[in-house]
Amino acid sequence: MQVIRTLIVDDHAIVRAGVKMLLGKQQDIEVVGEAADGQEAIEKALSLKPDLVIMDLSMPPGKNGLEATRELKQSLPDTHVLILTMHDDENYLFRVLQAGASGYVLKNALDSELLSAVDAVSQGRAYLHPSAAKSLVEDFLSRVNEGEDLSSYKRLSNREEEILTFIAKGYSNKEIAETLYISVKTVESHKSKIMDKLGLHKRHELVTYAMKKGLLDLG
Repeated sequence: MQVIRTLIVDDHAIVRAGVKMLLGKQQDIEVVGEAADGQEAIEKALSLKPDLVIMDLSMPPGKNGLEATRELKQSLPDTHVLILTMHDDENYLFRVLQAGASGYVLKNALDSELLSAVDAVSQGRAYLHPSAAKSLVEDFLSRVNEGEDLSSYKRLSNREEEILTFIAKGYSNKEIAETLYISVKTVESHKSKIMDKLGLHKRHELVTYAMKKGLLDLG
């Protein structure tokens, strides 16, 4: 029997304790560590190299669950990430899937659903709670009905998404350059590429897009 070595990440100790207690009753699951924020999650994961990380989405200032998931998957591509969150929102769903997570479960789900998600994700399959799966299908159908060429859909790079977030928050090109320690010319180049990829032409359109995609309310 293969044991699923699991790391639990949540800023609430009582949530970690509850999940640990549930998982601890399963013969094929071993909780090897806990973390209270995104940075600690990455450090623990690099040290413990778990098979699965159960990740909260919104945590204290610093690295949130989305950022931690993206960084973790870059460093440990074979480690699976299951998001456990209170956010039943398609904007969060699409972003965590893009970051590399394999599953998305709500904190108000039944114990059995979390265990099913752990089993599925640890075996390399995807798991979405019912309303999340429905949102994903509806988004796909909407794109098809609007005539979008899904095969050529272009995603923003991590840096482009970062710059888009600053733009949406009202930062000037100079302020973005100073914050990220890059040149204004580089910021302008990224901004141009972002607009090309998204098919947008005005700064206010970028702000609207960022708000729609939930780039302003994670943290």
